[in-house]
Amino acid sequence: MVEEEAQMASLYAAKQQLRSAMKQRLGAISHESVMSQSSVVFNKLQSFKPYRDASRVSIFLSMPSGEIQTDAIVRHAIESGKEVFIPYLHRNPLSSPGLPARVMDMVRLRDIKDYEALARDKWGIPSVDPATVHERQRVPGGPDAHHSDQILLDLILMPGVAFDISPDTGAIRRLGHGKGFYDYFIDRHKSKAASMGQPESSVLLYALALSEQFLTSPSQGSVPVGSLDQPLDGLILGNGDIKLPRRDK
Repeated sequence: MVEEEAQMASLYAAKQQLRSAMKQRLGAISHESVMSQSSVVFNKLQSFKPYRDASRVSIFLSMPSGEIQTDAIVRHAIESGKEVFIPYLHRNPLSSPGLPARVMDMVRLRDIKDYEALARDKWGIPSVDPATVHERQRVPGGPDAHHSDQILLDLILMPGVAFDISPDTGAIRRLGHGKGFYDYFIDRHKSKAASMGQPESSVLLYALALSEQFLTSPSQGSVPVGSLDQPLDGLILGNGDIKLPRRDK
């Protein structure tokens, strides 16, 4: 137990160190570069088969700076007839030791007007009004979900702080913001898929990132991961590159 706690503390410290370094790196990126890279990702995504084939897609809504801007993607997905879901953070209705106090569900946007009416939170991120959540489709839902249909997502477009490819396994590794919202959501989505008799891996996990967020050499650092960190199916970068796991590992 002591050894396990020491390993967890070491992992936490390594993640915090990389987040601090990335904060400085991302803070130096100009608004023009962010918008240019966001346009490249949007154009790449439109012809990307996993996105084209997805009927139900979850899309993160961007902070004003330091990450790919997803406004054009959300609008395109809605206009293309896709069912678009966005993050909704709320208190965990399940109270048990070891479970997070706050969790993330994905709730559906009705249309463009619904999207444009979202108010920005203290981080500048458009957010769903909690008063409207009970009216919306919600994934994966839970005991407090009033409108939780038996539905699953096809594709999740995720944010992150830093990414790399493991030299040992070939997996694409993601460093999040430290709250574990996506990792826990994906685990709950897998459990719901299993309860519906669907493959646990039915949802595709792709991240969108500025090219500066992809670590290409040991001198830039590496992404530390633990047993709860979910590997990705792919990563689309602001320079147009699409990184996929190395299956030969």
